[in-house]
Amino acid sequence: MNYDLIVIGSGPGGYVAAIRASQLKMKVAIVERAEVGGICLNWGCIPTKALLKSAQVFNYAKHAANYGINIEGEVKADFEAVVKRSRTVAEMMSKGVQFLLKKNNVDVINGFGKILKDRKVEVTKVDGSTEVYEAQHIVLATGARSRSLPNVQQDGKKIIGYREALTLPKLPASMVVMGSGAIGSELAFFYASMGTKVTIVEYLPNLVPVEDEEISKQLERSFRKAGIKTMTSAAVESVDTSGDLCKVSVKDAKGNITELECEIVLSAVGVITNIEGIGLEEYEVATERGKIIVDDYYRTNQEGIYAIGDIVHGPALAHVASHEALVCVEKIAGLNPKPVDYSNIPGCTYTTPEIASVGLTERKCIEQGREILIGKFPFTASGKATASGSRDGMVKLIFDKNSGEWLGCHLIGDNVTEMISGAVLARSMKVTGTDIIHAVHPHPTLSEAIMEAAAAAYGECVHL
Repeated sequence: MNYDLIVIGSGPGGYVAAIRASQLKMKVAIVERAEVGGICLNWGCIPTKALLKSAQVFNYAKHAANYGINIEGEVKADFEAVVKRSRTVAEMMSKGVQFLLKKNNVDVINGFGKILKDRKVEVTKVDGSTEVYEAQHIVLATGARSRSLPNVQQDGKKIIGYREALTLPKLPASMVVMGSGAIGSELAFFYASMGTKVTIVEYLPNLVPVEDEEISKQLERSFRKAGIKTMTSAAVESVDTSGDLCKVSVKDAKGNITELECEIVLSAVGVITNIEGIGLEEYEVATERGKIIVDDYYRTNQEGIYAIGDIVHGPALAHVASHEALVCVEKIAGLNPKPVDYSNIPGCTYTTPEIASVGLTERKCIEQGREILIGKFPFTASGKATASGSRDGMVKLIFDKNSGEWLGCHLIGDNVTEMISGAVLARSMKVTGTDIIHAVHPHPTLSEAIMEAAAAAYGECVHL
């Protein structure tokens, strides 16, 4: 019952921490109350992408004639089969993580974990029984869940969160999506592609509000073409679920009220951390605004207690949690890991078109008083995008006018989430705008648009 390390939570932060610790010769256990792999693998990143792939295939099939392919008869989507495939993909990935844990000799303890004094972990099993384990080090990686607004409480039937949205029994005819972050925008696009009449209500002035404003405007245009209605600078005041349809009251920036009717309201207004009941108060672990306070190596104010992922300050992203896990565990093992550079974290949204970005937006650069150069290249000028039939989108690069430092990379278009890693690596290596121009990019590719945008920033673009 004694371990070198116990991890509470098996999401992208937790299972990575456990496996890396085992690789570093620690005796490790991981505590999980639900499915191994956490929200990302089971109810977030992976099943959502499976749904979106089905939507993409459906859209291709409906527009096959544009590619010279003749499909006889009406193309239909089997919504139940689409959902079933998504769940199968999630289960497959969860089993993959279970295999990796077993391969690396990590003990999996099923139940709800709570830290006790003297570095102990109490695990409450499904039957209510408890067991206590001891460890030299304890990593908290309990993640987050869907946030429910006080005036629009989720009931799991008519007002739902992302979990219910992944497994609806039938395709709704209409849906109002509250919030246009990655979760809201992706699910809005999926349901619209399947045939649902979708309206997005966003409190802030732009869709995907963390992105550069020009990228947001492009997504709004693309959504409009896809039949998705958007209401920005607006808020859902109330939802009446007493009738067959939900009656949604939306207030705009001028105070005007619009009444919408829909079958389903999807609440995608962010997440809330899972830090209740895990022993923080008893152990006197310091928190701030619902997050656990940690240093650069994820040490809390209590010796031997660490926290990573959504429950600490920083972007609530799976890849961030995984990298934090590596830094945390390697420091425990006596190595000298480099702290996470939070100024160089990529973000991806898997709508059609996709969005990917890293670094500062144009607005942030201006707010910081920087002199900047901006280069843009639209995919309408890209041979690869034209050949693929997906010309929506652009590349927007931002450089420091004096030093050439690559300040921001903002992409919207087909498959751009596969392009952003190069920008992350290049920025970490202090690549400048002229370095990008002088690096030979293959043709025809979508990625050469990055070189073209860099050239545009310096007035050297040939193809625009």
